Amino acid sequence: MALPTQIPSSIAQALEKKGYSALTEVQEAVIASVADGADLLVSAQTGSGKTVAFGLAIAPTLLNASETFQNSKNPLSLVVAPTRELALQVQRELVWLFGNAKGKVVSCVGGMDARSERQALQRGCHIVVGTPGRLRDHIERGALDMSGMRAVVLDEADEMLDFGFREDLEFILDTSPKDRRTLLFSATVPRAIATMAKRYQKGALRISTVGEREQHTDITYRAMAVAPSDKENAIINVLRFYDAESAIVFCKTRQEVNRLCSRFGNRGFSVVSLSGELSQNERTHALQAMRDGRAKVCIATDVAARGIDLPGLQLVIHADLPTNSDVLKHRSGRTGRAGKKGICALIVPHTMRRRAARLLQGARVEAEWVKAPSLEQIKAKDTERLLSDPSLSAEYDEAAMVFARQLLEQHGPEQVAAAFLKRAQADMPAAEELLDAPAFDDSPKGRRDKNDRREPRATREDFGDSVWFSMTAGKKERAEPRWLLPIICRLGHITKREVGSIKIGDNETRFEIKAKDADRFMEAVAASGGGEKSIRISREGDKRPASTKAYKNDKPSKREKFNKAEKFRKTEKFEKKDDSPKPEALDAAEAATDESWVPSLEEMERPKAPSKPRARIDGSPSSKPKKKKEKWSRAKKNLAKNKRADVAKKKKFAERSKGAASSNPGDRTLSRSSDK
Repeated sequence: MALPTQIPSSIAQALEKKGYSALTEVQEAVIASVADGADLLVSAQTGSGKTVAFGLAIAPTLLNASETFQNSKNPLSLVVAPTRELALQVQRELVWLFGNAKGKVVSCVGGMDARSERQALQRGCHIVVGTPGRLRDHIERGALDMSGMRAVVLDEADEMLDFGFREDLEFILDTSPKDRRTLLFSATVPRAIATMAKRYQKGALRISTVGEREQHTDITYRAMAVAPSDKENAIINVLRFYDAESAIVFCKTRQEVNRLCSRFGNRGFSVVSLSGELSQNERTHALQAMRDGRAKVCIATDVAARGIDLPGLQLVIHADLPTNSDVLKHRSGRTGRAGKKGICALIVPHTMRRRAARLLQGARVEAEWVKAPSLEQIKAKDTERLLSDPSLSAEYDEAAMVFARQLLEQHGPEQVAAAFLKRAQADMPAAEELLDAPAFDDSPKGRRDKNDRREPRATREDFGDSVWFSMTAGKKERAEPRWLLPIICRLGHITKREVGSIKIGDNETRFEIKAKDADRFMEAVAASGGGEKSIRISREGDKRPASTKAYKNDKPSKREKFNKAEKFRKTEKFEKKDDSPKPEALDAAEAATDESWVPSLEEMERPKAPSKPRARIDGSPSSKPKKKKEKWSRAKKNLAKNKRADVAKKKKFAERSKGAASSNPGDRTLSRSSDK
């Protein structure tokens, strides 16, 4: 299929050389006659060729009916991108697109040598690509002359607003000529972008492709519910199961990126990291390693979620759920680009499944809820790959075949095959055994419509077979179901549906778990160390797990102490033996034979130990009882310390004044007479 005729011949030749036989939907829309010379507000799906699209859109404006660029001292066009990586990528795309037209493209991004950029601008160029902060710096210093600008392009404009570049963008647009063309490109157009378009664009043409409103057909979405403690193990299993040529793992923080990069590197993965704390040189080397094939896995923050194009990227893994649906789209859009297929896997802790479902629904994405690849599935997949290894069906020269026959004769076919298998498995990182996570039904049947009434809560008689457990927290610790239930679910990797009755006692709490989930619950609790802090969970009938700390709950309450003392006093040991005559109503002989006799309370009391008289200083005994030592708080101790310090200061001052008065008696007399 031939390219459209309205494209300048120099640009068409560059497209054909790059392998373009037809344009994408967004590329055809921007070169239509209705868009010629107009301001554009374009939104299209990720990977649809927006960079080439705005290059085709501004080409007629810059070339001005010519096949090549004329010498120009001042730049003719400005392209603003949110990140350094995207700006450098746009520069590379525009270099080959305008190469036959003799266009000069200069980049101005943070982290690079500003002096070299100013020298490149002084030598002259036609297109400047940069980040907002560095471009504003060059404009304020007079290195970038905006007087000749014919077109300004904002790529991923919504991301620049999210990054806090609104003030820089407004400064750049205000310093550019009023008769320029303004083109805004993004995968999504939120309200903030629409507001900016109204302010800085004149009669903008809104272009929204059909693909932008639908799910990306080249990306297969899979959501995997896992136990919270198995998140990293699940990522390892996903990487091993799909064995993609290149994959990217998105994390929320830089610390998480560093930790995963270190762990995956130790496990045998060829991995690089990409985050904002790295220098521009390190970030460039990391992306280049992915493009060259020297690294297969990239652990990155959302700095790599916009516009980064890694050829052959087949797998995107969300280690942490994105903050909103737009970020989910942009992250997932790193794969499935230029008509190639890709897989997007969301690692979802089972405690966050509802949030993941809302994110997918907001992004208008239908994901398949599956379990993370197990150890058995990975072994089966490895066997399948080995049996279909291309090297087994390739053709080899005669020298290789002669050596192969020699190997077979010397070692035998089974030994040679075993050596081949061992060599192939040596390069494979070991997979992990995962805990079972509860199933999640996000099908339309499993969702509840807003207009439907909530189903009545099932009674405890319908709970089914269960196993009782106990935990060391009760009413003394002010235990309540609203904070006990999250602890049970978090430690046991279950949901509230698997928890039955919760009975809170004075010192411990009993709760029931469904019988089918009891073993899995106990395994997860054991993996968590048997509990957290002072709370320990055990199955009823089992011995309480040992702990290095004493339990608060093991101390008897005052009521228990009183009951124990009363029970102990009623034993025969403490029945008072007295040979004196009993009251007149009942003599001693009758008391010894009558079983209905009950001793008085005074007779049941334990005899008090004689108190030792307190000795005085002179050695004579004191009649005053010994006072119990009062336990002082820290505040009371500090107060007493301050008082002692004040007394010492006053005493010292008095001694000093007394010494001064004795040394100058005349002055003292004079002062007294003057007072009179």
